[in-house]
Amino acid sequence: MSATMLDTYREVITPEGVPLHLPAAGPVPRALAWLIDFVIRVGSLMLLGIPLTFLGGFGQGLYLALMFLLMWAYTIVQEALWGRTVGKRALGLRVVAHDGAPIGWMAAITRNLLRTVDMLPFAYALGLLSSLFDAHGRRLGDLVAGTVVIHDSLQPPPGSLAIDTVMAPPQPLQPAEQAAVVAFAERAPRLSSPRQQELATIVAPLSGGGQVGVLRLYAMANWLLGRR
Repeated sequence: MSATMLDTYREVITPEGVPLHLPAAGPVPRALAWLIDFVIRVGSLMLLGIPLTFLGGFGQGLYLALMFLLMWAYTIVQEALWGRTVGKRALGLRVVAHDGAPIGWMAAITRNLLRTVDMLPFAYALGLLSSLFDAHGRRLGDLVAGTVVIHDSLQPPPGSLAIDTVMAPPQPLQPAEQAAVVAFAERAPRLSSPRQQELATIVAPLSGGGQVGVLRLYAMANWLLGRR
């Protein structure tokens, strides 16, 4: 089996020198997530389309608008706001920027509009070939948008300082700074408590430092990853 068929890790070194390991998702879980979303969209379209048939031309217009929203806005809006669709959530996947930061509207729009290219010549052939030859399983839309689909693994192991609270950063963060916060939350559970506090103290203006700073960084990472 080709190595690109398996899930791989993408390592990103932030400007702060923090290594961020992104567990890139392979074609199989991504395809299953897409199938779940496809069933949801088609099923919703069929159910909502039945009463619209009784509204004549007006109903037909609403049906076309609904089709557009379900086929395009469904994925764009969810990925821009939360980084994942219902299907990706079910498979534990998330779309992030190449540096691990949350994606924005432009990236979400770009990667989804380019699905029309990935689908060529049929059955996502170009997208599949791209993901097979790319070290991190990215289709053409991901390469252009600068995104990667990863396993949503910000779940610290048992006994760690994992928290489920959410806290918005007290000040605007640059993409690299966002990635550093996420990297901290990903790697801190494997570090000693003094080392965690030391790292939190480095960004004391943001976290406050100390053990409280550690917990605040966890909460900020949850916020950045859409865990609201």
